[in-house]
Amino acid sequence: MARGEGLGRDFAWLWRAFAVSTLGTWFAFDALPILAVRVVHASAAQVSLLAAAGGAAAAALAVPLGPWVEYRPKRRLMIRADLVRFLALLTVPIAYATGTLSYLQLVCVAVVVAVADIVFTAAAGANLKALVPRRDLLEANRRFETVSWVSTAIGPPAGGALIGVLGPVVTVVLDAVSYLLSALGIRTISKSEPAPPARTGSGSRLAEIGEGWRAIAADRELRLLFANNALVGALIMATAPLLMYLMLHDLRFSTLEYGLAFGVPCLGGILGARLAVPLTRRYGQRRILLGFGVARAVWLVGLSFTGPGTAGLLVVMATELGIITCMGVYNPVMATRRLERTADDKLARVLTTWRAGSRTATAGATALWGVLAGLTSARTAIATAGVLLIATSLLLPWRAGEEPPVQGAEGHDPAGVAGAAQRQQASAKTRTASR
Repeated sequence: MARGEGLGRDFAWLWRAFAVSTLGTWFAFDALPILAVRVVHASAAQVSLLAAAGGAAAAALAVPLGPWVEYRPKRRLMIRADLVRFLALLTVPIAYATGTLSYLQLVCVAVVVAVADIVFTAAAGANLKALVPRRDLLEANRRFETVSWVSTAIGPPAGGALIGVLGPVVTVVLDAVSYLLSALGIRTISKSEPAPPARTGSGSRLAEIGEGWRAIAADRELRLLFANNALVGALIMATAPLLMYLMLHDLRFSTLEYGLAFGVPCLGGILGARLAVPLTRRYGQRRILLGFGVARAVWLVGLSFTGPGTAGLLVVMATELGIITCMGVYNPVMATRRLERTADDKLARVLTTWRAGSRTATAGATALWGVLAGLTSARTAIATAGVLLIATSLLLPWRAGEEPPVQGAEGHDPAGVAGAAQRQQASAKTRTASR
């Protein structure tokens, strides 16, 4: 039986679609930068620009795209976003085969894929809430979280092996095909989708764009969770290039050792995701959010003690295992809580706003920590991030707030069925930081 079938046939197809596209993405991890270096002979600055282009486009366009996604059928947008990513990636092997692949094309593909990913993620989030009963949202998010960590653990090593044997184009083709299979899986879902909400009033488009920010700001718990997640993700991601430099340059670890240091601990994410549901049933959402919200923040400072040799490698693996296991528990619970506390007719805008804010915080922190490492050292910058990460625990919602409205058995708010569509929440190709 497929992992999604316990929540019904339609969820099983959504789970399969997410699983195949997520695995395809991690198979093709860094394939475009490798093509830039090996095929179009890009400079170091150009490779950095290529890596940043997709993220910058996502941050810039996420919030404006929110209202556009909000008022359209979600499943149709998900299928179209998958097809756009399939077609964009397919241009790479075609250009490679004809000898016309260029750096500009790689940048354009990275941007198109990133923007389509925004549309898919926001629409998928609203779709999940409509597809799955409220009582099963945590289990659904837990299953998505498991897929993310499994794909993160096996995708890059397997993709790297394929690149070594067959070249980077083959993983781009696999990634493209994964999006086509995802679109077919979503197309197979038979349950009718609630109609999207109609625009009401004479509010400006600018006001609609800002609605996601206002919705987050108006709910104390959402506000704190947003701030906490943005900062946690930014601090963790800001140390990633510094740790790579420390391990590969200063401490002379091999690339194999470096890969193992981050691949093996992903097993902790799988374990954490499996524990999320039973722990929440026993202790409740709030205690898990607070307990594992703190637990995931206390490990990073340990990376500043990384030394050479086997002992240093074990320090990195143990630290990463602690962070990832705690995130595996925390992430699906937080994603479920965010769904429950967000009004259905604002969900797509809240999700795009959340994504844009997280990406912006990560970009800013990464640049700032690069400057800090230049003024001090990579080890000092990592230690500083670790201390600040512990302090982010103060931004968790320690004071109990109002509970979200009780919804019906199918996940609908009885008072709002006539006027607002249920929106789905699924999740994300981003392992990192923060959903």
